[in-house]
Amino acid sequence: MFCYQCEQTVKGVACHTSGVCGKQPDVAALQDLLVYSLTGLAQVAAAAKKAGIRDRAADVFACEALFATVTNVDFDPDRFVPLIRRAVTLRDAFVEKLRTAGAPADLSGDAATFRPAGDLAGLVAQGDDHGIQSYPAADADVLSLKHTLLYGMKGLAAYADHALILGQEDEAVFAFLHEGLAALVNPNLGLGEMLELVMKCGQVNLRAMELLDTANTGAYGHPVPTKVPLGAKKGKAILVSGHDLKDLEGLLKQTEGKGISIYTHGEMLPAHGYPGLKKYGHLYGHYGTAWQNQAKEFAEFPGAILMTTNCIQSPRNAYRDRIFTAGLVGWPGVTHITGGNFAPVIKAALESPGFAADTAGKSVMVGFARNAVLGVADQVIAAVKEKKIRHFFLVAGCDGAKPGRNYYTEFVEKVPADCIVLTLACGKFRFFDKELGAIGGIPRLLDIGQCNDAYSAIQIAVALSKAFGVGVNDLPLSMILSWYEQKAVVILLTLLSLGIKNIRLGPSLPAFTSPNVLGVLVEKFGIKPITTPDEDLKAILG
Repeated sequence: MFCYQCEQTVKGVACHTSGVCGKQPDVAALQDLLVYSLTGLAQVAAAAKKAGIRDRAADVFACEALFATVTNVDFDPDRFVPLIRRAVTLRDAFVEKLRTAGAPADLSGDAATFRPAGDLAGLVAQGDDHGIQSYPAADADVLSLKHTLLYGMKGLAAYADHALILGQEDEAVFAFLHEGLAALVNPNLGLGEMLELVMKCGQVNLRAMELLDTANTGAYGHPVPTKVPLGAKKGKAILVSGHDLKDLEGLLKQTEGKGISIYTHGEMLPAHGYPGLKKYGHLYGHYGTAWQNQAKEFAEFPGAILMTTNCIQSPRNAYRDRIFTAGLVGWPGVTHITGGNFAPVIKAALESPGFAADTAGKSVMVGFARNAVLGVADQVIAAVKEKKIRHFFLVAGCDGAKPGRNYYTEFVEKVPADCIVLTLACGKFRFFDKELGAIGGIPRLLDIGQCNDAYSAIQIAVALSKAFGVGVNDLPLSMILSWYEQKAVVILLTLLSLGIKNIRLGPSLPAFTSPNVLGVLVEKFGIKPITTPDEDLKAILG
C-alpha cells in the first residue's frame, strides 16, 4: 500500500500499512486498480473521440468511478470489483466501435489491453502492481505532477457527479477526465506538458462548480441569510451528513408527518439557506460539528441515526448499525440506501429513542452565497472606501483531526474588528459559532456555503475587483486555506489557474508535491505555508 492523497497521511509522507482515514490495504489496491482500468478506458475513449464516437455511459461511469476513490467515500472492497470489470467492458465496447468504423487507434499500451483477474485476491495483487508509483515518468517532478493531476481529477469528478445527479453536465468536463486519465500512463509527457494539464484541471473544475451551482440553485433557489439553531430537540432524530442536497430533499419528503426531526451535520449546514429545503418544518436545525467528530458525538448521543452521503468517517463497530449510507458511499457492515428509498433509515429512527431532551445551543447564520453578498455590494464597497472595512479574509477549506488546525480558530479570533471573514466548507466548524459582530450592518463572519461554493466566493471576488477597477490580486483580500482531501486539491488548482496569488495553505503542504514543483508554485503564485496567526496577520496587514 502506498497512499498520500490526503493531508493526514502518516508522518506527512505516506500511508503504507493502513490509511489514517481507515482505508485498508486491499481497498487501496483495488482503488489503484480501478484508476488504472480507467486510464485504459480513457485512452480508447480519446481515440474514439477523434473518430467522432462518444459513449455517454462511459463518460458518466468514469466520473462516478473516479469519485469512488476519493478519501472517505468508499471503503468496501466488494463494491470495487464490478467497477473494475465495468471499466474494461466499456473499454472493449469502444474498441469494437473503432474497429467497426475502421478508425485507427494505438491500443498497444498495457492499460488499454489490461485484463482483470478472476478473483478478489488476484485483483488486489494487480492493484499492487499498478499503483500510482508505477506511472511512467521521466523524473520525480513529472511523477509529482501526475499525482497532482490525479488528485485534482478526483475532486473534479466529485463536483461533476453532484451536478450530474441534479441534471447538469458538460461533455467538455467528461472529455477532460479522459484526457487527464490517459496522461497518467503516457510515458512521453514532460514537465511543461504536465503542468499545463494540472492548470487545465483547475480551469475545467471551475466549469464543474458552475454546473453544480446552477444545479443547486435551479432545484432549491438561491441561498438567503438564515439563522440556524444549534442543539437538539427531544424526539426521534436523523442526522444527515455529507454534501448531496438531493438525498437530503428525498429524506425530508419521506419523513414528513412521521415525528422525526432532521438535523444537518457537517457540510449539510448550508442546506438551511436554500428556500426549497428550509420550507420543510422538520428540518429542525444543525447538530454537531464536522464529520471528523462523528465518533465522539455518537458516543454521547446514542439515540440518533446518521445518514451520510458522499463521505464517511471510519465507523466503529459499536454504532455501525446506526449508520446508513447513500450515493457512492460504502463501508462493510453498513446499510446502503439505493434508489432513493429511505425507508430503512426511517424505520431505524422510529425504533430508536432519539434525543431524550431538548438541548439548547447558539444560533449561527448561513446563506451568504454570491446572490446574498452581491445584493449588498454597494454597502460593502462604500464601507471599504470609507475605511470602515480594512480587509477581507477568506478562511476556508477542509476540517480534520490532525493537530495544527486550531490555527484557523485562533486566526479568526484574532482578525481585527475592521475586517470581514468569509468562510466555506467544513473547515469553518473550527469557528462557525464565533460571535464577531458586524460592520455597518454587515456581519463580520459570512458563511458562503459548502466547499463547492468556492464558485460563489470566486464570483464575489471578481465582482468586487470590477467594482474597484483592480485585479483580484490587488483587492484587500487574503486567502487562508486548509486542505484535507482531493476536492480541496482541485479548488486550489482552480484558484491557481485563475492566477490567484499569495494563498496561505495548511496545516501542512501536500506530500505529493515534490520540492521542485513546490518551488515553481512558490515562484509563480507566491503560495506559502501558514505559520502562526500572529505572524501571518502581521505579514498581511502590516
